[in-house]
Amino acid sequence: MSAPLFLTLVVVLDDATPDIAEWLARASATLDGLAEEHELLVVDRRGAIEESTLADLTGPSGVPNLLVLRLLKSVEFDAAACCGLEHALGDFVAVLDPSADELDRLPAMLDRARQGHDVVFARNLRALAADGMVERAFQWAFRVATGIDARRDAPRFRVLSRRVVNHLLQHRSPVVAYRLLPGGGGYRRCTLDYEAPVPRSRAPLLERIDRGMRLLASGTRAPMRLVTLFSLFGAVANVLYSIYVVAVALLKADVEPGWVSLSLQQSGMFFLISLTLLVLGEYVLQMASLSNEGPPYHVASEHLSTKLTRRERLNVATPASGQHGPT
Repeated sequence: MSAPLFLTLVVVLDDATPDIAEWLARASATLDGLAEEHELLVVDRRGAIEESTLADLTGPSGVPNLLVLRLLKSVEFDAAACCGLEHALGDFVAVLDPSADELDRLPAMLDRARQGHDVVFARNLRALAADGMVERAFQWAFRVATGIDARRDAPRFRVLSRRVVNHLLQHRSPVVAYRLLPGGGGYRRCTLDYEAPVPRSRAPLLERIDRGMRLLASGTRAPMRLVTLFSLFGAVANVLYSIYVVAVALLKADVEPGWVSLSLQQSGMFFLISLTLLVLGEYVLQMASLSNEGPPYHVASEHLSTKLTRRERLNVATPASGQHGPT
């Protein structure tokens, strides 16, 4: 007998997802054996599903309990995952990338979640070894700034309890909170390691650099804090240099004419510039911490399956023809 729980599987699609119809059918069969109630929530962030395929998937003979969300524009994986969390109804919510994650790992992850773990990660060790130099460089910088290894400590494949989902949705920046989930305290977490083949296709270099920069800018204040530290260093260095120039003018008699005034003028100007950058940097940091931007994703359309197994289990009896209830 299936476990008495409601499980939601959030599937984030991109344009490289192979044979999505067959994969969704297999995922539906897997969910049917794991939970009494389940839903399959697909977030199409790059138009991976064609209109004809979408009509077949959500039709009477399609995949049951399926909801497809087509985003207005392409967004990063974490933003698409948060879009799925916002629409998820399950007691537990699993998030995966079908082009990289193994669906067969879901039963073991769900068992850990039912044992009391709020967050369960599944980490593909081969995917870690396949990262390029660009990804490794940004991951190193992010780890130095936050203490979190984004790929090792926060893999995409994860199962979240309902209270974790509620916490993320109430956060001012749910995408950032979702990305930094391993660094938050108060939740029981565990990670299951496995090895599986990974796709060889890789994003273009500019896209990988852009993804890494957004990871650093949204997940940590380290880049802007580095700017303010350089500005502070510049201001202090110019003050020390001005003191040096005055000391040379007082202690040496054969100073080149005009050197003292020119040096003091330059050090004073650079001091003001460094001080201005320091104030602006701190102001930007403060405004970034107080800003409340709009959602990073927009759902263009929703497509709900006409076949819902929940309706078949409703405790409602329809009176037969010719029979009437009590008057």
